[in-house]
Amino acid sequence: MKNLNNLLQELGISKVHLAKYLGVSRQMVYNYLDLDDISKWPKEKKILLFKLLDINESSDLDNITVNTDYLMNVENRLNQGIKGPTGLDSFINIKNLDKDSQSLLSDLINLIKESLEVEDDKKRKENFHAFKYLYEMLESIDNIPEIKYIFAYMSKATGFTDPKEFKFNEDKQFIFEAILYSAITIYHNGGSSRSKLIDYHKRFEQDIDQKKEEKLSRTAQYNFAYAQALRELGYESFDETNYSEVLEKMAEIESRRTIIGGNNSDRY
Repeated sequence: MKNLNNLLQELGISKVHLAKYLGVSRQMVYNYLDLDDISKWPKEKKILLFKLLDINESSDLDNITVNTDYLMNVENRLNQGIKGPTGLDSFINIKNLDKDSQSLLSDLINLIKESLEVEDDKKRKENFHAFKYLYEMLESIDNIPEIKYIFAYMSKATGFTDPKEFKFNEDKQFIFEAILYSAITIYHNGGSSRSKLIDYHKRFEQDIDQKKEEKLSRTAQYNFAYAQALRELGYESFDETNYSEVLEKMAEIESRRTIIGGNNSDRY
């Protein structure tokens, strides 16, 4: 791997350009180059590297002579590979995204893909659940600003972002990061035992259960209003021709339920 790092430096290939050529994030390139043998690279990335360097196996690295012709040929292959399609547009419409957004989306997809392709079964399952949780967090990111603060904190804690950078609500983000730092510090220093935190976790579980019950209740109310509206209007289903009428009837039914509920409470 030392020979490869030296060769990349001699050819003037930056980690950024190599990452774009391989279709991975820059951090993933660092991870590849930290491995002790190219054979441990993902097969498709190893093939791309060999194609770039015009070699058939890793032992050929020792026989490469860097001259003007070789350097220009490598540069042409590198540029061609970077300019080529990422494959994203084959299943995702990315035409309306700017360059930075397209690059970010490509990095995310490639990073997730590689994490789900690892050979270790336990690690692959852990990665699957981690990205599943990430997906579920992203579904709520517009309604829960703290999710963005968590991402920003982790980016800062891992050295990718300046700790004084605030891209969201600065006051709230600052407070959240300070609280999160203190909690994580206690966690790493062993300041709180599991026995001391049992009560807090029980309260956490109860809070989640209550929110689930409220959500189920709202869903049941919606389903009742929907079915009642169809019955009162004489429709069998909800479609484009009647959706406005059905929605108005649902609002009317909800209003009637509220009034009846209010009258009942007045009686008691």
